[in-house]
Amino acid sequence: MSEGDRGAAGSWRRSYIAAAVAAVTAPLVVALAGSSALVIASTLALVLAALFFYVASVGQKEAQRATLNAPRPEVVGFDPSARAILECLDDPLLVLETSGRILFANRSSHPLVGAEAERKHISAVLRTPEVLEAVSRVLLGGASESVAFTFLVPVQRHYRAYLARSEGSPSLGPLILIQFHDLTAVRRAEELRADFVANASHELRTPLAAVVGFIDTLRGHARNDPEARERFLGIMSVETSRMRRLIDDLLSLTRIELNEHNPPAGEVDVVALVRDAAAALAPLAEADSVRIRIPDHEPLAVTGDRDELMQVFQNLLHNAIKYGRTAGEVRVTFGRTGPQGKREAAGQVFVAVEDEGEGIPRDVIPRLTERFYRVDIKRSRERGGTGLGLAIVKHILNRHQGRLQVESTLGQGSTFTVFLPAAAEPASR
Repeated sequence: MSEGDRGAAGSWRRSYIAAAVAAVTAPLVVALAGSSALVIASTLALVLAALFFYVASVGQKEAQRATLNAPRPEVVGFDPSARAILECLDDPLLVLETSGRILFANRSSHPLVGAEAERKHISAVLRTPEVLEAVSRVLLGGASESVAFTFLVPVQRHYRAYLARSEGSPSLGPLILIQFHDLTAVRRAEELRADFVANASHELRTPLAAVVGFIDTLRGHARNDPEARERFLGIMSVETSRMRRLIDDLLSLTRIELNEHNPPAGEVDVVALVRDAAAALAPLAEADSVRIRIPDHEPLAVTGDRDELMQVFQNLLHNAIKYGRTAGEVRVTFGRTGPQGKREAAGQVFVAVEDEGEGIPRDVIPRLTERFYRVDIKRSRERGGTGLGLAIVKHILNRHQGRLQVESTLGQGSTFTVFLPAAAEPASR
């Protein structure tokens, strides 16, 4: 603390003590004058007590301000050659002083701790109890250790941190090294393998049993019945097609979930993309006499993967055609919202797909993106649905840091709105 700060702190302490002495002695002196002076003494004591608390609060604020404004000791510079070598590592890496302050953070660690983590305490940039407790143990001289932890937002990611203590150098002193290893892909692959087996065995059981039953029938009493043979072969064709679609959707969902933690880097015009998706579904719309109405609109660029976003809009348009009114319309609207903080400085682009179907009960809307959930199971199977379309949409939007909003009115139809971060506009020269 500087001389000026010490002087300011001493000044308020003297005022503090003076007010305290006055608050104690003044009522005693007045009381000695006689019992008739008790009212005056009490009033004076209250006034002095109020002055006492006021001086104390002002003094504490001045002392805190002096402490915060005090210059921090500069961190000894990290060796440039060591910095250049550690910057080449793909894994996030932190180097700490024994005080817990970050001396070095490589570029790979910026998504974890931020680009300005250096010279900050580890607890200010990484709010993970498992890691902070391990840092405390190593700082106190404990042995090297490894801890696993998980980030739940914006997308679940799994890491393992390895912590070790080194002797450092005479100028830097002992150092703590923290290396992070991303285990998300490994964990996700394990979970997806288990989910795939469970889902495939459950959903394939019914169509597979039907096919096996018809095969046994054709080998038995229907062997010489041409009419029954044609009918059974038609049903078998429908069931095998359903199994093929189910397996394709499961594989697609597995691939998407495997890369969900890696955001895309391309740029896509969603207006042109929606028109291409509608053109691909034109035969299906014509079969149900459904008209897809897409208005003219200026290009709207978003950051994303074209193939995955094509899958999103094909699924939404396909659902609107299947579950909308026969000979009805499917309407598409486009728009843009304003900036939503630093993460969405360019704002968002939205695409709304509206149908004229029967609508969806409000209480089941939150379950629409669950795997294999169907509002009307019978109708979904009749129309060739697998129950995975909106689950695929949800995971693709998670990877693109977007979201899906559903609004529906029974008897009038539903609107599915996709929100995606707009691509940053190039800086003007």
